[in-house]
Amino acid sequence: MAKTEHLGHLGHDASGCEAALGRAFGVLGKRWNGLVIAMLGRGPIGFAELRRRIGAISDSVLSDRLAELAEAGVVERHVTDTRPPGVQYGLTPSGEALLPILEQIAVWAGDHLD
Repeated sequence: MAKTEHLGHLGHDASGCEAALGRAFGVLGKRWNGLVIAMLGRGPIGFAELRRRIGAISDSVLSDRLAELAEAGVVERHVTDTRPPGVQYGLTPSGEALLPILEQIAVWAGDHLD
């Protein structure tokens, strides 16, 4: 089976599917984005706790990634009614739809990448 036939099985023409994959990896292909989505898949969390869980990411990069993911409609930002006000980040329904896909990618990576 040709490579483009694999892409066409989704009910799209191959070029349309490739364009959709290009858009998806424009968001998911950036360093840290997959991990940010996976961490938020455990439930809403504040910025400092998210940064602590991820580890090696800087505050500025995490802030940029959260903004990009929010712009893509994957992450939402909620200001809490606490004193002082806090911010929690969580997944939108679109972001939640990515979780099974990210799990499949993790399984594939475990099986095929060193």
